[in-house]
Amino acid sequence: MNQKSLLVYGSLILAMLFWSFSFIWTKIVFLVYNPVTTVFLRLIISSVILFALGKGLKKLGTIDKKDRLSILALAFFEPFLYFLGESFGLKYVSSTIGAVIISTIPLFSPIAAYYFHKEKLGKMNILGIVISIIGVTIIIFNKSLSLVVSPIGLICLFIAVGAAVGYSVVLKKLATKYNPITLVTYQNSLGLLYFLPLFLILDWQHFIKAVPTQEVLTALLLLAVFGSTLAFICFTYGLNHLGITKSNIFINVIPVFTAIFAYFVIDEILSFQKIVGMMIVIGGLFLSQIEFKRKTV
Repeated sequence: MNQKSLLVYGSLILAMLFWSFSFIWTKIVFLVYNPVTTVFLRLIISSVILFALGKGLKKLGTIDKKDRLSILALAFFEPFLYFLGESFGLKYVSSTIGAVIISTIPLFSPIAAYYFHKEKLGKMNILGIVISIIGVTIIIFNKSLSLVVSPIGLICLFIAVGAAVGYSVVLKKLATKYNPITLVTYQNSLGLLYFLPLFLILDWQHFIKAVPTQEVLTALLLLAVFGSTLAFICFTYGLNHLGITKSNIFINVIPVFTAIFAYFVIDEILSFQKIVGMMIVIGGLFLSQIEFKRKTV
């Protein structure tokens, strides 16, 4: 493996590591702030960092007029729609279950690739989807087949999944033309504008009365720097070199990272049922990529 390949794969692993931690940091910030406020504040911090970084490194380019609608769509999918779904979802479910639901993104990526790029679905793709759905079912249902997690939380998280797939489709088109810092700077800045009305209408009164602790402020800063900035830069770089499907394969490791971090950092309990369900989900995710990956190499 050459140096460039190590950089590409290392970037994607770092992105998944940062996003895994973000589930835990988000839970900490939620001790004081509401979901919309949390995303709004992390985007403010991230946008300032990105503009300073882009200007300092002279990496902040301009967007061609013909690509402006695509940039607007990119920002709508992520951070706006994705973070709405993820943040509200994590208000109702544990960080580990949230990570498992988000990890189903690679299952739907081949479907989007087929629809938008005419890439065919193989038998392994379909089998992997079925197996992973079974794994998710094991996690969210108990023995009496009643939901053990909030249906609202699940709906919000699957909205985030759909937004992430849409984001990957749009990003693939733009990543070949613009550097990662430029794309992430514009998507976060536009996302900030998308969130502004919601913040003012829904959360302003709560925000001005909230008294954040040092732990919450630290978690918010970590979310902005790693979850909203470095993770997206790393992911954009990796996707530009590997494409949608190969890059999204790395999302498979998020539940593993998150479960380990949640256990050690916030003492979140993992039942045997959840562990089995996670293993089935991850197994199905990898299985779903086998035949499709061979066709696209």
